[in-house]
Amino acid sequence: MKEPVAISVVLPVYNEESVLEELASRLNKTLKETNLPYEIIFVDDGSKDNSFVKLAELHARYRPHLKIIKLSRNFGHQIAITSGLKNVSGKAVVVMDSDLQDPPEVIQGFVAKWKEGNEIVLAVRSKREGESFFKKWTAGLFYKLIRFATNVNIAENVGDFYLLDRKVVDILNQMDERHRFLRGMVAWAGFKRATVEYVRKPRKAGSTKFGFWRMIKFSFDAATSFSFLPLRIISFLGFSISLLSFLGILVSLYLKIFTDQTVTGWTSLTIFVLFIGGIQLLAIGVIGEYVARIGDDIKRRPLYVVDQILEP
Repeated sequence: MKEPVAISVVLPVYNEESVLEELASRLNKTLKETNLPYEIIFVDDGSKDNSFVKLAELHARYRPHLKIIKLSRNFGHQIAITSGLKNVSGKAVVVMDSDLQDPPEVIQGFVAKWKEGNEIVLAVRSKREGESFFKKWTAGLFYKLIRFATNVNIAENVGDFYLLDRKVVDILNQMDERHRFLRGMVAWAGFKRATVEYVRKPRKAGSTKFGFWRMIKFSFDAATSFSFLPLRIISFLGFSISLLSFLGILVSLYLKIFTDQTVTGWTSLTIFVLFIGGIQLLAIGVIGEYVARIGDDIKRRPLYVVDQILEP
């Protein structure tokens, strides 16, 4: 009878063929040293290179421990992780990226903290090698804004590299929202948690899949998933501008009725009208984003489509 899996590892893959060989080797070595039954689940998120071909080769080599899920197209990083979480069988699940910036050897620290009774173990980046000042600054700003905008305490310098107890995974699998911010969902779940510090390495090969605009979209998904602050800012702006406009009307009427002066200046009037128009369009855009997310959720389409699965 097959021994129940204790540790599952979920890794989304998108165009990472050049690092998969080393990644699989280091993962298997590290997991064997835990002396626990394990499985590794790679999720090919519609890669355009030969990542799936390489994964199939690795599957033949490490078959007792390797499971490959091939999605029908690129559904995105967070959805790829979600598809992996839906297919795990371990008592604890490690989530990590496939670019070797997050060292597989940290998993041993995860397991040690988990055995102490922690249901969530987060990897905190004590140092980020190979990243620009702008990248580090924007990352720090992102976490500060998320903590300010939401009531969810998301640890700083934490990415999608963590261990979750099975009970946490079961809760995440009950959440069906399409615009997913897993770090926030993990923080929202609560439970006892611990951290493990590590040095994040530069990329071994290839280029980052999170460009500037993709990070902006990711940040907006995070804010709208856990906060109504953008809507409240719009309400505050609307109230403030309405108050100023009302005061302006009173001043204009006073000058017209009780003095010989009138308010002149087409330039100032045009600027004011354009300003109000810009605020209105911004408000409609933000509200539209929330409505669009509601529309996506009520369609009840599958989060992802599986093309092929290579079982252990």
